[in-house]
Amino acid sequence: MMLTLALWLAGLDMDFRPPMADVAHPTDRITTRDATLDPTPRSVAGGPTYAAVTFHPAPAPALIVQPPASWLGHFPGRKNGGLWVVMQNGMPWPVTLIVDVAAGEQHLKTTVGLPPGPPQAFTMPLTATSPRAYGMQVGPPMPYMDGDQSRLVALTTEGAIDTQKITSITFSIPQPGAAQTVLFGKMFLIGDDGGLGGAYKGIVDRFGQFTRATWPEKIDTDAALKKRANAVPKADNATGLDPFGGRTDMPASQASGFFRVQKQGARWWLVTPEGHAFFSLGVNAVNHIDGRTYVEGREFMFTAPPAAGAPFTGTGDSRSDNGSQRDNGMNHGLWWDVYANNIARTLGNDFEAGWRKRTLDRLKAWRFNTLGNWSDPAFAGDKRMAYTVPILIKGDFNTVSTGYDYWGRMPDPFDPRFEKAAQQAVANATKGKADDPWLLGYFADNELAWAGQGPQGRWALAVGSLAQGPQSPAKQAFLAYLKKTHGDAAAFAKAWGVNVTTWDQVAEQNFKAPDPNEPHPAIAADYIAFLKLYAGQYFKTVAQTLKKADPHHLFLGGRLAVRTPEVEEMSAQYTDVTSINTYTDLPEHGFDVAEFKRWDKPVLLTEFHFGSSDRGPFGNGVAAVANEEERGKAYAKFVEAAAASGIVVGTHWFQYVDQPVTGRILDGENAHIGLVGITDIPFEGFTRAVSETNVRVGGGGAGNGGARR
Repeated sequence: MMLTLALWLAGLDMDFRPPMADVAHPTDRITTRDATLDPTPRSVAGGPTYAAVTFHPAPAPALIVQPPASWLGHFPGRKNGGLWVVMQNGMPWPVTLIVDVAAGEQHLKTTVGLPPGPPQAFTMPLTATSPRAYGMQVGPPMPYMDGDQSRLVALTTEGAIDTQKITSITFSIPQPGAAQTVLFGKMFLIGDDGGLGGAYKGIVDRFGQFTRATWPEKIDTDAALKKRANAVPKADNATGLDPFGGRTDMPASQASGFFRVQKQGARWWLVTPEGHAFFSLGVNAVNHIDGRTYVEGREFMFTAPPAAGAPFTGTGDSRSDNGSQRDNGMNHGLWWDVYANNIARTLGNDFEAGWRKRTLDRLKAWRFNTLGNWSDPAFAGDKRMAYTVPILIKGDFNTVSTGYDYWGRMPDPFDPRFEKAAQQAVANATKGKADDPWLLGYFADNELAWAGQGPQGRWALAVGSLAQGPQSPAKQAFLAYLKKTHGDAAAFAKAWGVNVTTWDQVAEQNFKAPDPNEPHPAIAADYIAFLKLYAGQYFKTVAQTLKKADPHHLFLGGRLAVRTPEVEEMSAQYTDVTSINTYTDLPEHGFDVAEFKRWDKPVLLTEFHFGSSDRGPFGNGVAAVANEEERGKAYAKFVEAAAASGIVVGTHWFQYVDQPVTGRILDGENAHIGLVGITDIPFEGFTRAVSETNVRVGGGGAGNGGARR
């Protein structure tokens, strides 16, 4: 440790020979709050000395370091730099520390998990940062080994300080239930980036895999990649299914030649073109283009970054004001399609047909029966599995903001230009498909911003509509409803508790609509009515347009994510099946099962997953589990509960392939949520568990377990 420390310090920016505080030799500038500083320094054999600080049970016990005057003004002309501290967890379990660097009233904070074991070289950049600034949603795991030194870097810091005016550094533990001991060594101010460059350096190998970990599916040679990716999945022959995956072991109904939905007894089912009950077991994003990740500006993250013009590279620009990109950095320029590159290593550059065959062979062996949204449209020509088609409505129609607008603002369905755009989108989506029996149905848009964030988010679409000017069709529709409901403006003002005397005042731009409150129940009642009006107009417009263009296939709804009870109700009224994206342990924790039973309408759960962080990508998805083995258990629990609900007619897993370690170009998501890795090698344990569940739920075997790999 001593040698490592000396060598590491020698590599610091020598323009800034750092002043030092030494907790092991405290002065009156080192104090505690609900904590005890052991006055006897502890030494590590052949290494530095430490001071033991015991944090007692209290709301925020703390060690407080007030730097000497020599620290002030330490970074003239520099806006960044970092704090460097040697510390060691004195407990046999991880300890959570909050580090607060203050400059007067300014604060910069981070939360760090200090693992048990050897001393850690902890570094904290003295500027706000997060993995999002580096183009990914989740950063690499900490600590990591830098040679023989364990490094713990604060990847997320919040706040802002003047680094020339640092007045204190506080280390605290949030509400410990028992005494916790941490050993502190020397502290330095350093003139580099606080260790961020090292934390992200060389984290991706030439196969797109994380370099600092191992797992069963990780490979290190082209030969190993080719052998494992091309392995044929072993599967038992499915029995008791029609060609579309419908269950012939159950009573048949009318064969219409197309997929439809029907209630049989107390349960809703999809029905295949041949008239057999069908539970849609689908996978989203079955394509070979979702492995794209930006390289430009991040070349240091890759051990073998591709050059511009290299195969499987291109350029893009994902910058936008949408919530998905608002705080994302390194999000434009050269990208590398890691997944496609790996497929080509196993199948050759002209790989598309071979990849589709290999992929469909796997999915059928794993007993899936549906290609979910965002899948390669070319699969439609293979006639081996039901597929879905999105209707993406784009145009110059008015839009309404609900605040966060993760994928963009809400389309205004009252705008006549929206209806024209819907007609064009439907024409594009249905072209050549109206007579295809393998088409399950159509989705309308994806995860629209039906609500905002926070406790008042339910009303965001109504409030956003009223904030628009009098030219807004949505505003006009809301005003027409309010006038019809309340009559004159004075009655409206009294009902809402607002200070207006004319309707023109309500029609003005930036009208500030109130939150619902107990003295004025009319506000919530009017918001609810308008939200139903808004959602009804949207779904009715799309449904009528779609059924006119293609009367044979199902309208599967709008893939609802952020949503309100009003949009669910209107979807149930106007669509054949309401599609809901939910990331919960059980379906009933993601949507109101009882309401759909009351409406007697079917639901298709079109996105769910369970992720872990033990297979390369740093993120563990929206619904996280502890490890790879738990993913299969969680899948079984969710899908079996969905099938038992009586109203859910299918579940679609998101997604086929893991996301890139450094984040997808769309929004930086980088989670282990796939059936296969970025190398196109299946996760054998997980796919085995999935196969067994799919056989139980979808039929096709007498409990024989389906695919064995």
